[in-house]
Amino acid sequence: MYTALTIAGSDSSGGAGIQADIKTMSANRVYAMSAITALTAQNTTGVSQIFDVTPDFLSAQLDSVFQDIYPDAVKIGMLSNTDIMATVAMKLVEYRAKNIVLDPVMVSTSGSSLIKVDSAKFMVSELFPLADIITPNIPEAEAITGMQIDGEQDMTVAAAMLYSSIKNRKAELSSLMKNNGAEDYMYNRETAVLLKGGHSICDANDVLVINDNVVIIEGERIDNPNTHGTGCTLSSAIASNLAKGIDMEQSVRNAKAYISGALKAGLDLGKGSGPLDHMYVLD
Repeated sequence: MYTALTIAGSDSSGGAGIQADIKTMSANRVYAMSAITALTAQNTTGVSQIFDVTPDFLSAQLDSVFQDIYPDAVKIGMLSNTDIMATVAMKLVEYRAKNIVLDPVMVSTSGSSLIKVDSAKFMVSELFPLADIITPNIPEAEAITGMQIDGEQDMTVAAAMLYSSIKNRKAELSSLMKNNGAEDYMYNRETAVLLKGGHSICDANDVLVINDNVVIIEGERIDNPNTHGTGCTLSSAIASNLAKGIDMEQSVRNAKAYISGALKAGLDLGKGSGPLDHMYVLD
């Protein structure tokens, strides 16, 4: 049995966060484990409260998982403050985690902010270089790069910009580790960038930058307003595929197919942007 760990916040309505991740991993035939970074009071219309766990408690959760059932892949979602991010970074390096999928969650589908402003720079500088792939959406990519994205060409430029900046930061960190006499295993791996186009730009096509190449991952625009947790679901599906030993590009393509099926299933719950049917594969 392949295993995957999700490090993310809890969604009390079950459509995003830890709950969506576990459903997705289970549907993709991977044993799911979790380390909760925050509790949220939310539903399909928005987030009303966020309660962060302490770094010590998050650290204990991660130790419990890695020391017993070592994950074949790790998905990272909501990390709402710098202390939490630093704890995750430290543990990823300590346990030499592999197949790390980082979804830089900054804003919920309903438009609620899920990350403190002063934490964004830390995520980009310290966590992005540890990941095997990052999966920002267009608003997140705009916030990180500072550029406005209006079409596929802009998406390509922004994704390439992110890829290059992470590559340069990896080189800096690798050199620093060597100068300190420490191993730089975590920085010797490539970080691919998947810029998601599901925000009324470029239909549902995504841009993947991998091995210094740009690949357009074509998707189908599905007429379904219920998209709560799509980012969590996609990143968890990628992690599930990587856990099974599938290569990066194919893992992304498989994940895109899975999320398209979950949208096509047409689940309609809640008063706002409802959740996907994660378990449609069991029908």
